Amino acid sequence: MKSLKRIFFIIFLSGLYAITIQAQENITYFLHKIEKGQSLYSISIMYGVSQNDIIKLNPGCEEKIYTDQTLKIPQVTPKTEETPKDIFHTIQAGETLYRITKIYNVTAKDITDENPGLSAANFRTGEVIRIPAAKQQVEVIEPTPEIPAAVVPRCREMHKVKRKETIFSVSRSYNISEEELITANPELKDGMKKGQLLCIPFPAPPMETNKDEEPLVIPSNTELFKENQEVPHQLASIKAALILPFIIDGDKQADAARMIEYYEGFLMAVDSLKKVGVSMDIHVYNSGNKQSSINAIIKKPELKNMDIIFGPLYQEHVKPLSDFADENNIRLVIPVSSRIDEVYQNPLIYQINPPQSYLYSEVYEHFVRNFRNANVIILDMGKDDDDKTSFLTGLKTELNKQKIPVQTLSGNSNVATLRASLKSDKQNIFIPSSESDQTLVKILPTLELLAKDPKQQISLFGYPKWQTYTKDHLNSFFELDTYFYSSFYTNNLLPRAINFINSYHKEYSKEMINIYPKYGMLGYDTGFFFLSGLAKYGTGLEANISKMDVQSIQTGFKFERVNNWGGFINKKVFFIHFDKNYELTKLDFD
Repeated sequence: MKSLKRIFFIIFLSGLYAITIQAQENITYFLHKIEKGQSLYSISIMYGVSQNDIIKLNPGCEEKIYTDQTLKIPQVTPKTEETPKDIFHTIQAGETLYRITKIYNVTAKDITDENPGLSAANFRTGEVIRIPAAKQQVEVIEPTPEIPAAVVPRCREMHKVKRKETIFSVSRSYNISEEELITANPELKDGMKKGQLLCIPFPAPPMETNKDEEPLVIPSNTELFKENQEVPHQLASIKAALILPFIIDGDKQADAARMIEYYEGFLMAVDSLKKVGVSMDIHVYNSGNKQSSINAIIKKPELKNMDIIFGPLYQEHVKPLSDFADENNIRLVIPVSSRIDEVYQNPLIYQINPPQSYLYSEVYEHFVRNFRNANVIILDMGKDDDDKTSFLTGLKTELNKQKIPVQTLSGNSNVATLRASLKSDKQNIFIPSSESDQTLVKILPTLELLAKDPKQQISLFGYPKWQTYTKDHLNSFFELDTYFYSSFYTNNLLPRAINFINSYHKEYSKEMINIYPKYGMLGYDTGFFFLSGLAKYGTGLEANISKMDVQSIQTGFKFERVNNWGGFINKKVFFIHFDKNYELTKLDFD
């Protein structure tokens, strides 16, 4: 008997499930619908392709992309000799989880494990999911030589592909299965093209069935997800680790001071939770400077048993720690860095400080919602280190889309010029193109003169850094009905802030560093949020993260997954308002 040959394969359908276009070579792509906050960069990282490859399929996207736009994303497929790789699939109308398992020859558990953010509730048309490489081995037995049998026609007829036809529609019209059509036309693995001739095979003979066998029941999405998703359990004692630079020599000692303050605030959260009976086991590691390796920390045997890790600070340490956390199914909370590529691939990363594109998109949405009847005047302050051109470019695009009037004037304009730009029937909002203190010193006197006219509604809108200038410009902020946006803010006059500041001073006999954000408060907020969440929901934290209602001191929390297989980004944004009645309000958006 001939020996068996084993081969690995991935079933990949085109037509309805993917699309093939003809350029210099066949390129297979799937479709991605852009969500709020996504940039060309983040999309390229999400799918592991270059921005240039996306631009080739979508000319013009390098200049502008917008929410709900559909992009063609090239499908990365391995060469024949390479190990099979995960691919991506855009859910089509009428598809179910069960059907996708049959298309790609994987189990429902394979798909749910690969896509922790996928559920029966969000399984919908247009959603992109990651399909794990096929694990099944198929045995191919070499046939033994036989006397040739009579030639039997393979095709009952030929079909010429029409525009917009798919594998699904053609197979349905001839009452055969998609698998039968593909088997008869192996070239379909490279895509279906208009004008292509297809062999329509004779229908497979009906299989003999045992009349006593029960008919096949196809499970629903709800049943499959319920059957294949892990059942959460409570944690008897929460194991947490902090991996941060607590000791650094040279010019980075300020980083160590901030991380020590973060740790001090974190310990205050631990103490608060211990008082209500939460059991915790805390491990602390010094990661050193940027050039230091954290491999020695990662190799410590106890680290594999952590439920959650807080850190690191430096970008250079993110990938090795993310890979370790992903491999060992450990949550990783990154409290400071705003550009974390790994969040698009690791389902257990929590990024506290949102990427710029996500932050700006939230601000634009809240700005339009709050200032729909506004006349926006941008003051061009010229180029400096605090230039906010990218923020204003996106804001102007959104304002034009919503038909909210916007104009740009020189930051050196006099009162008469500025007065001519006002509209008496609208709220006139001035936004400088720089967030620097020098800019405020320059424009505040002129705007205050303008605001003395009781017939005009004058407001000033600005940036997170302004909270560090509040002490110097407090009266001007109130006089100008000032707003600024921020992901971190605390009013030191509120009881919670007063209690924390007093407790911190009593515990550590020092004041917190006067920077934005205050790291003692950041340590307390992040520690309390995640440790209390694990205490309440256990391993089900991710499924219940939107239900968390924690009264933080400085940090807002609104976590959303970046995709079905990636981690969480914090999208919380506040507007801080100094109104003319000398009242200070933090506008909190759901």
